[in-house]
Amino acid sequence: MKKRLLEFLLALLVLGGLVGVSLAADMGIITGSDKGTYYQFGLNLQQLMKRSDIDLKVYTSKGSIENVYAVYKRPGVQVGVVQADVLAFISRVETDATLVRIAKKVKLVFPLYNEEIHLLGRRDIADFDDLTGKRVAVGREGSGTYLTARLLFKVSEVQPQEMVYIDTDEALAALKAGRIDAMFYVAGYPVKLLTEGVAEGDGLALIPITNKSILEFYPGAEIPARTYAWQPASVNTVAVKAALVSYDFRRRDCDTVGKFAETLASNLDWLRKNGHPKWKAVDLDYPLKGWEQYDCVKKVLHKQPSPSARDKSSLNPVMDAIKEILGE
Repeated sequence: MKKRLLEFLLALLVLGGLVGVSLAADMGIITGSDKGTYYQFGLNLQQLMKRSDIDLKVYTSKGSIENVYAVYKRPGVQVGVVQADVLAFISRVETDATLVRIAKKVKLVFPLYNEEIHLLGRRDIADFDDLTGKRVAVGREGSGTYLTARLLFKVSEVQPQEMVYIDTDEALAALKAGRIDAMFYVAGYPVKLLTEGVAEGDGLALIPITNKSILEFYPGAEIPARTYAWQPASVNTVAVKAALVSYDFRRRDCDTVGKFAETLASNLDWLRKNGHPKWKAVDLDYPLKGWEQYDCVKKVLHKQPSPSARDKSSLNPVMDAIKEILGE
């Protein structure tokens, strides 16, 4: 009898171990460059999700447009970080059947934070408008930086001599070598690339963006003095909202994404204390106009749709500019 009882208890322990393994959830989040804020957010979430037995893999990428495609079709990637103007872009393209399908099924998990547009260039460039006739790196095609930079030039009617399509690491090297005059990088400060890759002796500076037409499209922002050791004064710029999104695969990923969202929402204070400084600026309830929160998220947060009086994120002007760029 004792032997049978021991065998039974051993079987329960083994079964319990197997059940524990089966309950662990595998997820993937696609972010951005390993020197950017998206990636740092991903690493913070990876650490947090262990509390909920979620094995979150963090993937780098070339930027927001790649991320939208990844949550749509890349196996093992349930969530991604994208720029709000990229969300506007995919919702506006009516000539690409794939993008139309993505736009209908991409859902908001949470709004995150404002991403400041970093315009780094030679110190003799005083303002965005001085980019006329200059060679400017605008990010690699497919990145959020690429789309935003094109929009800035479109709405401001500033005409650079050349828009150079290279990624941020390559752009910084080209800027230091004098092959280009300025570069864009859309990311929430502080940006690791600019913290570690730029020094006082490089002769570079953040260039203000104060163009009136741009400020009608994007909210004004400020990069505080000494955000970077080589930056003595605050710099006026503009910003775009970053957002966490998923694709509506309800049958397969709904419970996992819901658990992920519940863990994030319940531990935002922990992220603010232990994660990237930009977590302090995250407002999970910020109303991002035009994008519906995923039902799989709303149900775990017990949220009901409600009109908001504080919606400041209308993307209609940006959408109009995108439509003009696309020639629709």
